[in-house]
Amino acid sequence: MTVPAPAPVPSAGTPAGHFDARALLEPVNPAEVDAFARAQRAANRSSAGQIVAWVAVGFAALCVVPVIGIMILGLGYTIGRGTGVAVAGLLALLLFAGLTLGIVMLVRRGIRTRNLTRFRLARFAGANAMSYFERIDDPPLPGMIFSSGSSRMSTDVLRGVAPRFVEFGNYQYTTSNGKQSQTHRWGYVAVKLDVPLPNIVLDALGNNTLGSTVAGAFSGDQRLSLEGDFDRYFSLFCPAGYEVDALYLFTPDVMARFIDHAAQLDVEIVDDWLFLYARREVSTLDPATWAWLFGAVGALLTKLDQWARWRDDRLRLSAPVAQHPPLPADGAAAPVPAGSPALPFAAPQGLLTPPPPGVAPPGQRLKRRSPWLIVGIIVGVMLVVTMAPFAIGIFSFLFLG
Repeated sequence: MTVPAPAPVPSAGTPAGHFDARALLEPVNPAEVDAFARAQRAANRSSAGQIVAWVAVGFAALCVVPVIGIMILGLGYTIGRGTGVAVAGLLALLLFAGLTLGIVMLVRRGIRTRNLTRFRLARFAGANAMSYFERIDDPPLPGMIFSSGSSRMSTDVLRGVAPRFVEFGNYQYTTSNGKQSQTHRWGYVAVKLDVPLPNIVLDALGNNTLGSTVAGAFSGDQRLSLEGDFDRYFSLFCPAGYEVDALYLFTPDVMARFIDHAAQLDVEIVDDWLFLYARREVSTLDPATWAWLFGAVGALLTKLDQWARWRDDRLRLSAPVAQHPPLPADGAAAPVPAGSPALPFAAPQGLLTPPPPGVAPPGQRLKRRSPWLIVGIIVGVMLVVTMAPFAIGIFSFLFLG
């Protein structure tokens, strides 16, 4: 996948090195906005999907407008014959002209608003040591929301690289059941970690609504309860066998940071990434939203360095161990070389060095619920509901006369 080049940064005239949200609200020069929009159009050509969408809209208009015109003319003929047709034709032309003018004005207003939003975000990004990307199709991120559905797309992406890689963006994808489709929208923050870590998900209880929990896809036996008030704010899921590792990563000070700054965000650790998920846009023109996100990321960054020291002992234990030489045929112990220390056991070779960074396969991904279990339950309920009346009838006939 090719990531588009960042948008040109309009000059904001503000000092760097601290959070600056003035670009989101201060007045702008319309000429600068137009120049920025032209540069964006030149750098981001219309995709095939956009072209197909515009062709579909034009084709629908060509099909619908004549039908409506014929209906109006027919109604005029029914009411007043020739005079009615003339009056109906005039009214149809006026109606068509009014609708066309209204649609054009709405589209132009929407385009101007969108261009202004992009301009402000690009200027905000430049004032805060970040780059702005208008759109990234099928973003190559390993988070759980980035592998679902189709038409996957990140928009209004702001990306910084120091002190570590951080990306803010809005994301959407489409799912379909064959009859109707649904577009899912998220906001996300992606933070690059120093080493791969076990796949851990924190389901924020403060943003859960009926049927909207992210943890519904994971097996319940992977849930781990932590000490203190943490369970009041998050449900933590980790792979089986990695409970001790989760306790090592989520020490009381780390848990306090998540509670204080990310209690309304779902969290996922996967590979060498930390994702914060919101059920609304995070890349907006709202200074308060950006201040909250910058504060949350800044508070967590100070605790991520201790995660860099984590290593998965399973990788070390799964490494091939050198075989010791066989015992002599008479069963006597092999002679001990002169000068060797008197240890009761010889340390296995290959276990004296720390394991390399990484995660063993069992900890790389959480296990998801089997969809066949849900299908089986639904089919079972349908069979019970369908067959119950027949069973009752047969029982009554045989035993109750």
